[in-house]
Amino acid sequence: MLRVFGIRRCDTMSRAMAWLNEHQLEFHLHDYKKDGVPADRLAGWIERAGWRAIVNTKGTTFRKLPPELTADLDDVRAQPLLTEHPSAIRRPIIEHGGHLLIGFDPAHWSEILKRKPNE
Repeated sequence: MLRVFGIRRCDTMSRAMAWLNEHQLEFHLHDYKKDGVPADRLAGWIERAGWRAIVNTKGTTFRKLPPELTADLDDVRAQPLLTEHPSAIRRPIIEHGGHLLIGFDPAHWSEILKRKPNE
């Protein structure tokens, strides 16, 4: 079963979950608002993809943050910022086998999620 990380009440998440259901892919939602941000996972995602891939810099939450929090952001400073402001994390994030899927991209998801996790 896939583990999908994000926020339930989000338009992108709604589209992503509808896509997963349509393709009959079972998943469990880890909702940052309800379940918190898993620190070990967040650290791993930042290590693998870099903070720029994980932070939703175009989102309202990030844009409304004070400049002193977002200026000179780096991998180290991004983790506590995202833990405190989970709505600033791009969504959804899915780990599948060795793949890290960040954001909803139906074409890429079709390619990756229809494989067995170890392919």
